[in-house]
Order: sequence, then structure tokens, then C-alpha cells
Amino acid sequence: MSILKKLVTAIRGGAREVGESIVDANALRILEQEIVDQENAIAKAKDSLTDVMADQSKTARQINALKERVAEHEGFASQALEKGDEALALEVAEKIAEYENEIADLQPVLDNYKASVISLKDQIKKAEKSIQEHRRELSVVKTTESVQKARVSVNSSLSSGVSKSTAARESLNRIKDRQQRMEDKIKASEELNAENTDQALKDRLAAAGIGDTKSKANDILARLKNK
Repeated sequence: MSILKKLVTAIRGGAREVGESIVDANALRILEQEIVDQENAIAKAKDSLTDVMADQSKTARQINALKERVAEHEGFASQALEKGDEALALEVAEKIAEYENEIADLQPVLDNYKASVISLKDQIKKAEKSIQEHRRELSVVKTTESVQKARVSVNSSLSSGVSKSTAARESLNRIKDRQQRMEDKIKASEELNAENTDQALKDRLAAAGIGDTKSKANDILARLKNK
């Protein structure tokens, strides 16, 4: 395969992927519109079905009317025969034949209407069942997508929260370290100040028993005994 053909194939593949991504991005809207179109088609089919059923009823009425005429004219023919008027009976019989021929012509039409009605009802029922299944599938897909979006949002929030919490703890530890260092510096400064005062020297002399001018109870008792 030449380089040019490879490039054309790659471009076609890229175009297909772009087309599929566009379709996927609008999949839910497309599915919803397809369901609406299917429902509209069923509504039209039902309207057509009512027309066929109306024609069926009309044809059935025509056949019933012709049968009534046949029965009526058979009575006329019998009466004519009873009176010995075969010519009149034959004329009536010819009329009966016309009616029966019309019935014979209309009966296949009626049968066809009946078969069409049964078929159309079955097709409409299957189409409605299919739409219900599509609606359930669409509902599941939409719910799943909503749940997944919520999970992504929660995970993102948790990740962000963990990151923020970690940063906050690190910041708190740094503050504690600074405070402890400041406390150590304050104590060191106090110790230095104490070493540079007379009190520090006096404390060290007193600890050594030097320069203490305060009276001691034992010294006083010893002095009294000597007197």
C-alpha cells in the first residue's frame, strides 16, 4: 500500500472516530428522538388501522345487506312459483344471482380487510412493546450516566478534600514547630537575663552558705545556751 493510500485510510479512520464521538456525545438525545419518531409512526399506523377497520365494517354491512336482499328475493321467487308465474320467479332469480355475485366479489375484500386488521394490530403491538423496551433501556442508561457522574464528582471532591486535609495538617505541624521554637527561644532568653542579674549571684552565694544575714533558729538557741 502506498503512503498516499495509507494517509487516506488514516484520514477516513479519523473521520469515522470523530463521527462516532459526535454520535456518542449526543446518544441520549438521538435515542429520545428516535423513540419519539417511532411513537409518531405508531400513531400514524393506528390511524391507518382505523381506516381499514372502517372499510371492513362498511364492506361487512354491504354483504349483510345483500344477503338480506337475497333472502327477501328468495321469498319473492317462492311466492311467484306458488302462483305458477315461473317467468316472474326467473326474473327474481336473476336478481338474486346479481346479489350473490356481488357478495362473491365483496367477500374476498372483506377477508382481506380482516387479515390486514389482524396483521396491523399484531405489528402495532410488537412496535409498542419494542418502544417500551427502548424506553426502559434509555432510562437505565440515563440513570447509570447520572450515577457515574455523581461518583466521579464525589471521587473528585474526596481527592480534593484529602489533598486539602493533608496540606492543612502539614501547615498545622509547621505552626506547632514555629511555636515550639519560639517557646524555646523565650526560655533561653529568660535564662540569659536571670544570669545577668544580682539575684542570680545572691542565689548562688546563698546556695553556698555565704553572705546569709538572716537569723537561723539553731544559731539563736546556741547563743542562749552560752549565756
